[in-house]
Amino acid sequence: MLIARMGAGIDIDLKQLGLWLEAHVAGFYGLTAVTKYSGGQSNPTYRLDAQSGTYVLRAKPAGVLLPSAHQVGREYRVMAALAGSTVPVPRMLAFADDDTSPIGRAFFVMSHVEGRIFWDPALPDLAPAARRAIYHAMAAMLADLHTLSPEALGLADFGRAANYFARQVDRWGRQYQASAPQPHRAMQRLGDWLAAHLPPDDGEVALVHGDYRLDNMIFAQDAPTPIALLDWELSTLGHPLADLAYQCMQLRLPHNAAMRGLGGVDRAPLGIPSEVDYVAFYCARRGIAEIPHWPFYLAFSFFRLAAILQGVVRRADDGNASNPDSARAYAPVIPVLAGMALDLTGVRVE
Repeated sequence: MLIARMGAGIDIDLKQLGLWLEAHVAGFYGLTAVTKYSGGQSNPTYRLDAQSGTYVLRAKPAGVLLPSAHQVGREYRVMAALAGSTVPVPRMLAFADDDTSPIGRAFFVMSHVEGRIFWDPALPDLAPAARRAIYHAMAAMLADLHTLSPEALGLADFGRAANYFARQVDRWGRQYQASAPQPHRAMQRLGDWLAAHLPPDDGEVALVHGDYRLDNMIFAQDAPTPIALLDWELSTLGHPLADLAYQCMQLRLPHNAAMRGLGGVDRAPLGIPSEVDYVAFYCARRGIAEIPHWPFYLAFSFFRLAAILQGVVRRADDGNASNPDSARAYAPVIPVLAGMALDLTGVRVE
């Protein structure tokens, strides 16, 4: 008997999905349950239980979507390209586009990876030495990602190489305007500042993850070793410092259930590296010097996250969010993020 849990079957025909999986996933048979994971606000993700084992399905949301968003095909492509590289990812098993999908929207199927996911960046259940090892492993994996050759991975056309930050400031500014019924003045001022203070384009290009943070990683059960990096929806070719600044920005956020940062947390007694030490470890791993224009990269990361969250809120208002109630809770966070970014720039909002 097929079972849909947590509302997963609202727009999924389980019988048709099971038939498609048996036809397209090697060795798959006997779909018994589809369970929607509660986490995530972008592309809904489902656990598939079958007689042949456990799998994961990641799909586009239903409904009308913003342009260029929710491209699960890109996620599938980049993780397939990374198979066997120094950056661990689940094994890609099958992809269905909008026209061929048995659930009416694009999705891909990947292997289910057993391990630990840490939702609290303070890592309260670990000892100081284990916390430090986890953070060093994160920095090392990020540095390793940025040393991979997009050309060697077959991803030379995965994004435009030049003027990354100029294009990103423009893109997220337009995305924010498209999804915000009443734009915040702080976001408008922040976008203007970023456009006026773009660092010189140094020509550096790497594969960037786009949402590099602790809870998008699966770690081994008995070691501080990342065994899968997830959620590649925002990946592209771009500047590697965007990933580094984004993670450091996340860790500057308040330490509460909604924000999942380390703001206000004394890291030293916990064994967690300071931002300075974390950045230095990353730079040493890549063999690069100190980073100029660091406040710009951080401010850009706040701006980008605020624009992303505005899109999440908009999807909730439009009835397309994966978790509508938690999505709407992001609305008051957006001006807070813009304010934290403006504090880095010295700009005040009249």
